[in-house]
Amino acid sequence: MPQATGTILDEIVARKRIDLADDRARTSLASVRARAEAAAPARDFAGALRTCGISLIAEIKRASPSAGDLRGDLTPIDLAQTYADNGAAACSVLTDTPYFRGELADLVEVRQAVDSPLLRKDFTIAPYQVYEARASGADAVLLIVAILDDTELADLQTLAHELGMAALVETHNRAELGRALRVTPPLLGINNRDLHTFEVDLGTTERLRNEVPDGVVLVAESGILTPDDVIRLAKIGVDAMLVGTALVRASDTGAAVRRLVEAGRRTG
Repeated sequence: MPQATGTILDEIVARKRIDLADDRARTSLASVRARAEAAAPARDFAGALRTCGISLIAEIKRASPSAGDLRGDLTPIDLAQTYADNGAAACSVLTDTPYFRGELADLVEVRQAVDSPLLRKDFTIAPYQVYEARASGADAVLLIVAILDDTELADLQTLAHELGMAALVETHNRAELGRALRVTPPLLGINNRDLHTFEVDLGTTERLRNEVPDGVVLVAESGILTPDDVIRLAKIGVDAMLVGTALVRASDTGAAVRRLVEAGRRTG
């Protein structure tokens, strides 16, 4: 377990440990593992992002600590279908309840509705959650470097790969990037949000880009709002973008997805 971050992540992880203990009391690790191992093969999440230009991972989330409630009438299935119909390469589903108002059931429902590769977006701190993600239809899990020690990070990435899933290893700064690269991640995210201030700066990805080895699929996260942002990321060789708030809040979500997807394709 790493040292405290001094950010909201500490509060979220503390709550996650409590919720995880409750989940394990209701459903055993052996049961969840058996379901995961019996699930249909995972889709190629990283492969879906290796296209010409910048691919879009479109996110389903009802709320966030920084923005509060985003969309009261959000229906995960409808939103996922809108994303898929308008060209998103993959979908990210928030399953954390206390801070993002998501549920694991959202992931299950979305898996049944669309063929797109799915990322379970949550605060993964234990193997139980990786098995749970695979059992629920996820093709990838998020691993946040800031909340894991080196052994946990390596072990969780290995487990995801053993289950046929991708692991999106998320970093926020140079120190975290250095730790992430020790596990040679095939899929790496750079989150542009400063968790101390909640401010977003695409310059974070720009500053760290040259330290990411060739061959790693690089995902820029947070702060991508317009086609101009996509063009900015294309200039430094980003492979994919993860966008949530801008799409969920859009008056015409389909049109908003198309604008980003088309901008990404033009940069190829």
